[in-house]
Amino acid sequence: MEKALQQSLAADVRIVGSREQGAGSTLSDEEAGRIAGRAIEDAAALALRGDVDAIVTGPVHKQALHAAGYRYPGLTEFLAHLAGDVPVAMMLAAAKLRVVLVTTHLPLKDVPAAVTTERVVEAGRITLDALRRMWGIAAPRLALCALNPHAGEGGLFGDEDERILRPAARTLGIAGPLPADTVFVKALRGEFDAVLAPYHDVGMTAVKVAGFGTGVNVTLGLPFIRTAPDHGTAFDIAGRDRADPASMRAALELAAELARRRSRG
Repeated sequence: MEKALQQSLAADVRIVGSREQGAGSTLSDEEAGRIAGRAIEDAAALALRGDVDAIVTGPVHKQALHAAGYRYPGLTEFLAHLAGDVPVAMMLAAAKLRVVLVTTHLPLKDVPAAVTTERVVEAGRITLDALRRMWGIAAPRLALCALNPHAGEGGLFGDEDERILRPAARTLGIAGPLPADTVFVKALRGEFDAVLAPYHDVGMTAVKVAGFGTGVNVTLGLPFIRTAPDHGTAFDIAGRDRADPASMRAALELAAELARRRSRG
């Protein structure tokens, strides 16, 4: 965070959380998770009261959060609960690409059952609303990424794209399902404002290839703005002054930009 703030930012920044444990300190997972969890609760409370215009969260160790009793798949779901169990969606943005995940942290074997028409439609509606309200895009162009290779190739490689995804695309009035090997290229070329990805790794891989180290996680659907860097805790280099602050810097800049756009109405 200190590296990310070395350059001036057009926003007032308030650090929430404990600085009592310095580099090299040893905490149990439960202790570390409790500190992180309370910081998230405090930041969300500030945003819900209107004391801050946006929150930017750092990487957290999910195992530590679970050990401290915060049993959520990730901060997206944790923040949704703190905001009143509102429906949310996870967007990853880098360079000219915005990707929204229909499912997030699931084993690959569980994805086909989790990708339902209703779930895709909900994620799509949240995304379309966010593109209008947060990015000011009057008529968002959204595409749906296929689940199977070549969008199922007429049923040869699975029927989920025709049976589940195409009805969702029709309901939303969006393009797709389009094969994963072309839809992200089309978005990068400016044909779409965002892409709905059916599962975590197909969407995350596209974003990280498009802008590794500069991606930003944005939680859509919350009553406040939340961004985060798109990387993990990197314990292997913790305390060595080797971390690249680019993604955190991008998260701070995007949060400030979205907050300014919201204040202008």
